[in-house]
Amino acid sequence: MPYSSAIEEPITLAGTQIQLRSVALQVAYAPGRLPAIVFVHGGLGSRYNWRLQWKFFRASGQAVLAYDLAGHGDSGRYQRYSVGRHRRDLTRLLRHFQIENPILCCHSYGVPIGLEWAKRHPTRAIIAIAGGTHDLTPWWEIPAIKFFALLWGFAERVAGHHLHRWQQHVLIAALSSDDDEPERSNDLPTDPHPYEAIEAFWGYDGRHHEFDCPITIITGSSDPMFPPVMGHEWLARLQHQHPNSTHITVSDVGHLIMAEAPDVVNDAILQSLV
Repeated sequence: MPYSSAIEEPITLAGTQIQLRSVALQVAYAPGRLPAIVFVHGGLGSRYNWRLQWKFFRASGQAVLAYDLAGHGDSGRYQRYSVGRHRRDLTRLLRHFQIENPILCCHSYGVPIGLEWAKRHPTRAIIAIAGGTHDLTPWWEIPAIKFFALLWGFAERVAGHHLHRWQQHVLIAALSSDDDEPERSNDLPTDPHPYEAIEAFWGYDGRHHEFDCPITIITGSSDPMFPPVMGHEWLARLQHQHPNSTHITVSDVGHLIMAEAPDVVNDAILQSLV
């Protein structure tokens, strides 16, 4: 293989570091039936966002891969970020594991990464959850992200431990952990890098991309960031390229659909395996 990993490939989401030239990514990979399902999380997320899908498809014997984007979770950092750089990391990562023609399951800002990869490489299908081709940044996100980047930068220098505890108990309701990894949860980041990395997605526009694979769009009826109307508009543009593309709207769920409605996401992936 052209790239090296420090230890044997893992079978849990704990993962291992894979060195891809200029950055080390934290990766969880389990071999199995093809096509492989590759999970790409969104901004401020991590591979643990996919814990319910990982457990489901690991149990069924499917090949699965989840990883932390550069600047997120346990992966290394860049000085500057771009969608193209994230796409290049994904290319090198799939080459490392000799994965071809995958199903890309992407969330939020992870969707542009999947789209950029799919327009250059054969792809079995894309599951696009709460994300699309353009207008992905709500008006309030830019000032909010800049605020939190400054906040966590200050916290790193001054009050990281206490602010981290406050964030854990007040800002979010953590998802339940895997039985074999009870110490991990889907907390918001407590260092500035993920907040800085998210800026790479502002202004992304992939409306003119052509795709050779079907795309399943999944939106939550209560998602203020990527509401169902955006999914309807995207599907209308997609259907002339690939009539098998579909849009699923899930009632009474928000942005983190794979955690709030895991069965819907799992079923969409299963349909792509047929």
